Amino acid sequence: MGGSGRSGAKRIRLMAVAEWVVWLVVAGGLLIAELLSLTFVLGLLAGAALLTAGVAVLDVPLAGQIGVFGVGSAVGYVLVRPFERMHQRSPALTTGVGALTGKRAHVTEQITSTAGRVTLGGESWPARAFVPGLTLLVGSTGIVTAVDGAPVIVSPGAP
Repeated sequence: MGGSGRSGAKRIRLMAVAEWVVWLVVAGGLLIAELLSLTFVLGLLAGAALLTAGVAVLDVPLAGQIGVFGVGSAVGYVLVRPFERMHQRSPALTTGVGALTGKRAHVTEQITSTAGRVTLGGESWPARAFVPGLTLLVGSTGIVTAVDGAPVIVSPGAP
């Protein structure tokens, strides 16, 4: 019977030491989940769990640890989340041929619905007219309305 009493005492001691370790494991699990989901909220919760692990090292009771976790999560959400949302709303950077749409093109070879050439940003591109039967003359300016493979589709634009 005396041996079981020691075991119980060790178990209680082990649980008191392990609280901060549990919070570290929770923080690590939340960070891994954040890396997989990229929601940013889980990263804020991981930060709150890490803060709570620090509080648990100071032997704050479990109710206080849960309070620190809740307050830390709320403060992180209120302070950081608006910046993350603003970043998500910013327009995506268009690159490659998709960035050509809407650009002015200088006609270097007469453009018909089947052939022609324009200069865009100092580069020569094959081109076709946007409207069948329309002809854009050399020296005129057009607007790229689409990109169809290599040729750009050009409509008449303001000079």
